Amino acid sequence: MLPVRLLRTILVASACLAKPLAGQATDSLAVARRIVAAASLAAKEYALGVTPSGGNITRPEEVDEARLFIQQAQFDISALPVTARAKAGRGLARLGQMLQRLAPPDSVSRVTDSLVALITKAAGGPQVLEALPSTPPSLARGAVVFHERCAACHGESGKGDGPKAKSVKGPPPADLTDPKVMSGTTMLEIFRRVSIGVPGTSMPEFAEDLSEQDRWAVSAYVAAMQYGGSATAATFAAVRRQVDSALATGSDKVAFDAYLTFEQVETEVRARNAGLASDLESAFAWLRVRATRADANEKQVIRERLLAGLERAERAVADRPSSMSLFVASFFLLLREGFEAILIVAALMTFLAKAGAAERRREVARGAWLAVAASLLTWALVELLFQITPGQREAIEGGTMLLAAVVLFYVSYWLLSKIEAAKWTAFVKGKMQSALSSGSGIALSAVAFLAVYREGFETILFYKALFTSAGSMGVSVLGGIAAGAVGLVVVYFAINQLGLRVAMKPFFAITGAMLYYMAFVFVGKGIAELQEARIVPLTIIERAPRLPVFGVYPTLESLVMQGALLALAIVAAAWTLRPKPSGGGAEGDLLRAK
Repeated sequence: MLPVRLLRTILVASACLAKPLAGQATDSLAVARRIVAAASLAAKEYALGVTPSGGNITRPEEVDEARLFIQQAQFDISALPVTARAKAGRGLARLGQMLQRLAPPDSVSRVTDSLVALITKAAGGPQVLEALPSTPPSLARGAVVFHERCAACHGESGKGDGPKAKSVKGPPPADLTDPKVMSGTTMLEIFRRVSIGVPGTSMPEFAEDLSEQDRWAVSAYVAAMQYGGSATAATFAAVRRQVDSALATGSDKVAFDAYLTFEQVETEVRARNAGLASDLESAFAWLRVRATRADANEKQVIRERLLAGLERAERAVADRPSSMSLFVASFFLLLREGFEAILIVAALMTFLAKAGAAERRREVARGAWLAVAASLLTWALVELLFQITPGQREAIEGGTMLLAAVVLFYVSYWLLSKIEAAKWTAFVKGKMQSALSSGSGIALSAVAFLAVYREGFETILFYKALFTSAGSMGVSVLGGIAAGAVGLVVVYFAINQLGLRVAMKPFFAITGAMLYYMAFVFVGKGIAELQEARIVPLTIIERAPRLPVFGVYPTLESLVMQGALLALAIVAAAWTLRPKPSGGGAEGDLLRAK
């Protein structure tokens, strides 16, 4: 996205050379594309530089740039197909006159649309003249082309700070990462500018030097820069802008442009959710038919339907959780759940030894192993439930995530409340004393069973939610499980063989914070799943953030739930950490499990 300010004289200067611009194109189709691009960009820039009613210039540089684009197009007229040459020449001349007398932008746009339609028809139709790429452009290839052709001026990161930036003639290179500079610029407009250059700047045309595939690739790469390199996010943002523009101006042409932009991601949306793709196609058809005639209420309904569908579609194709965040979350889950079970079982074993009942350790071990078996059975039953209810998958996955979030929040608060070693020690001793006082081996086995199974059930619930969140990136979760298992073996050996002293306060603080983070993510993603199942409504909040790694989506329902969770966390932390009267002695900051 080359900024509007960059448009000035390269092509005008080229016209002064012995070989005119028309002579640089070897076929009429290439010339037709150049003229359509130049006229379209002229109308766009002109609208930025004058008042809506015309007559007054608000940004002189934009009007100058528009006039230069028209001049550029006029140099190529002689190479157009004969059937369109005369009328196109008159159309361009008329546009030049309108720009000179500062006609209203709407009238300039209408004349431009007629000119574009004339040339498009003569060239064989829109799919021949300016067909969008049949497959998504390669960002990797775009990065290579950008590095080779653009980085010298725009810089490696696109911020306009390349080594040649200070020595170029005319306006400095644009900051392609700045949303203010790039706002409203579509990938097609970038492609046009890459192809024909930018008058008045040092940016040349690349139609002769780069293949069409490479021009689309670098255009997609530039379009994605303000979205952190995501071409998909750039495409969806462009579609939303075009939808709003079509409804605001009542233009069926802009509505059609919005659909053409959506086609760049439609194939991937259809592959992931064919029903959603069909719904969006129907919504775009409604937009095209009614954009010019709908009243305010109908336009609002159309807009809400399209924005909700686009939000679901973007989630389906663009949400890619970080593999590292999935690995870390998976590692912490297994380590925390397993470590707590180890602590309780080890404490039971130690208490039995101190009470002179070491022979009853078998009963504790029996209960722990039964809990492991019961946990595996529970996992199998959960998977079976998902297999036999495929029609309710989104609803069940959403419910699982919300349940996991509730349990995670409770556990993180429980850990916070046990952040003092004295409280943890009292908790463990209470469990052991109750079991021994019964005198029953079954009671001891039951304490171990419940302690381990609770961790097992929580682990199943958490991992099911985590795998759902991971989607196709489940291998990162599996890697975290493997690393967590190795960590548990090391911890168990250190506690039972080396007499490790565990610093409970930092352990509970760190794991509690990690569990709360996961609860926050699962709330957002759980609501998203229920919205996909149409159980929870989807109300878009404009300009709200989209941070999938935190489960944050720009919808009222998810943000309200996450806000409530954040408020509860603040209240819980304040209550737990409030100053307390000094009293009974602490039993130390460390718990020795052996």
